[in-house]
Amino acid sequence: MMNDTMEDQKGFTTTILHSDRLLKPEFGALHQPVHTSVTWGFEDVQGLVNVFQNKAKGYAYSRQGNPTTTALEHKVTQMERGKATVSFSTGMAAITATIQSLMKAGDHIIASSFLFGNTRSIMQTYADIGISFSFVDATNVENIKNAIQENTKMVFVETIANPATQIADLAPIGDFCAEKGIIYVVDNTMTSPYLFNPIKVKASLVINSLTKYIGGHGDALGGSVTDTGLFDWTSYANIAQVLREQIKPDMLGITQIRKRGLRDGGGTLSPEAAHTISVGAETLALRLERACHNALTLAQYLENHDMVSKVYYPGLSNHPQHALAGNLFKHYGGLMSFSLKDGIDLFAFLNRLQLVVKSSNLGDTRTLAIPVAHTIFFELGAASRAEMGIPDSMVRLSVGIEDTDDLLQDFRQALEA
Repeated sequence: MMNDTMEDQKGFTTTILHSDRLLKPEFGALHQPVHTSVTWGFEDVQGLVNVFQNKAKGYAYSRQGNPTTTALEHKVTQMERGKATVSFSTGMAAITATIQSLMKAGDHIIASSFLFGNTRSIMQTYADIGISFSFVDATNVENIKNAIQENTKMVFVETIANPATQIADLAPIGDFCAEKGIIYVVDNTMTSPYLFNPIKVKASLVINSLTKYIGGHGDALGGSVTDTGLFDWTSYANIAQVLREQIKPDMLGITQIRKRGLRDGGGTLSPEAAHTISVGAETLALRLERACHNALTLAQYLENHDMVSKVYYPGLSNHPQHALAGNLFKHYGGLMSFSLKDGIDLFAFLNRLQLVVKSSNLGDTRTLAIPVAHTIFFELGAASRAEMGIPDSMVRLSVGIEDTDDLLQDFRQALEA
């Protein structure tokens, strides 16, 4: 039987490849089968009662999970070197469930001002019902410290911001949250567990949109929350008393997320999607090696092109957090953006791209491009976009695994047409 921590395992890819098999699914299957049953029967009613009362492991109703999603959660926990994981139907469902489960009206959250648009939008929704937020420049821990209040319960940041690639001051923020006893949530989607493990910077909870690099093929939606085991949930006031009486202390936080966020919120990951994501995860390291290489090569090409005004990519030496990224991450990621110079027709340029797909997703095997201000950040308005450093001419790229020369040639012909 596999242990739950990567330190006790083989290499990253070897561990993920054999994760299901070593959990011994039926008939020697190499993958956990797709369990489509919604409900589960028991020969003895006491067994059903024990599952409901958290006295025994098992399955009663698939809204809270089934063996297929459990296998994926085990795999994500291994990748993140964490304690336990809960999976969801999307990454946004995971974020929503985390806030919904652990916060109460009157609580305060400090969040990066560079958060993904939908994440910021759901936070505004929660602000409307009594949770307060302070959005600050998270590239400097001093801004986090200056925003602290007596009712601050959580700090929420991303590793690499989408689309302008700002990198949070991850380790100092982790130290500060640990000192103050504040939940530290790190969204690891843009780096993935292959490039970075937020447990290294004392994250309490790690969010992943499984749709992106972990699944990696643009064919299944999913999200996850992983408890690193570093936060002391026994001292956290918002844990339900009924759970304190039933659940081991180190599992209180993740169990409350599963109960209140998944069971009550209903954002259940389907077994079919869980299986697809689990299989896609096996090639995470291989895909990211190529995607990161392509992204750096393309960023260097665009940086020197006379039609490009600015390139946003942590792998470039002029990026404000270039050194930090080099210290934290295995590579610089597959996310990048660039802005065209004034007078160049943005839409005409994008329409000339032949290999690159005009699309809104991230982490696909194919390279995807989207005009940021007109689409994913349109609803924020011009003032908020300016605050986040998003010009109207910005193009966001999710760089894929195409042959590098073919990718460069597509940009070359589109820019020079």
